[in-house]
Amino acid sequence: MSPADLTLNSEDPRLARIAAFTTQPGGGNPAGVWIDEDLPSPDTMQAIAAAVGYSETVFIAPSAGPRRQARYYSPLAEVPFCGHATIAAGVLLGQRGEQGRLLLDTRVSEISLHIALDAGSDTHSPVASLTSVATAQRPLPPDLLGETLALLDWRSDELDPDLPPILAYAGAWHLVLAVRERARLSALSYPFDALKALMLKHELTTLQLVWRESATCFHARNPFPVGGIVEDPATGAAAAAFAGWLRDAGLMAAPFALRIHQGEDMGRPSLIEVEVPVSGGIVVRGRGVAIG
Repeated sequence: MSPADLTLNSEDPRLARIAAFTTQPGGGNPAGVWIDEDLPSPDTMQAIAAAVGYSETVFIAPSAGPRRQARYYSPLAEVPFCGHATIAAGVLLGQRGEQGRLLLDTRVSEISLHIALDAGSDTHSPVASLTSVATAQRPLPPDLLGETLALLDWRSDELDPDLPPILAYAGAWHLVLAVRERARLSALSYPFDALKALMLKHELTTLQLVWRESATCFHARNPFPVGGIVEDPATGAAAAAFAGWLRDAGLMAAPFALRIHQGEDMGRPSLIEVEVPVSGGIVVRGRGVAIG
């Protein structure tokens, strides 16, 4: 298939639209999920992602077997990895009867995806869990913090001193900024093009902006201008990167579990469940539901 041959309609069996990290079609983070025997060409995947219009669309091939290829595209560009689209894919595969462990060959590495049925729900809906690649962190380059705060219209004294700014990785790089007050997170606003340019300069996928409600419960917002989206309502890759930093920096003693609420200020509430082992990749778990 070439981009010139591309036609999308709601009855195309290769394409589904799934809201991840929610049980309500109006919540969570929508993702396109394309499953076929072969991956389309890169230009076609980009065209499909642009036509779908969600922050990411995942492409998976082949349609069966324990090991599959996975590629992720935003409306503007390919991204190395996307957590919520992976969860959406797991939910869709679970709805089609698949259970157990799959291995996804992504651009960043092999990702483990586990599909189970939620025995605690009336519908026994699928629950998908991904295990991230190894986490990593690095300090901020000079001037990045000041430039970012200026674009967000935040002051440095509004940041949480117990969670210092960091660049964190679990398949993609995110700038983590924690604030003292929930109200500061709620008032998020930024100039789209200027923040996009700054993030591209530093090869950032999203900003992981967080507020700590309790020891194991956080609220997050994730600007995503580099993908053509003002804000992501649920970001699994950023959740894994953030949790990995909490462990790797000794800010929390592993093993531990987190609940991250995201999307509330957008009207698309999402719940990301995270399990952090003593070592290795971070487990990100979520539910999902078909849209339309």
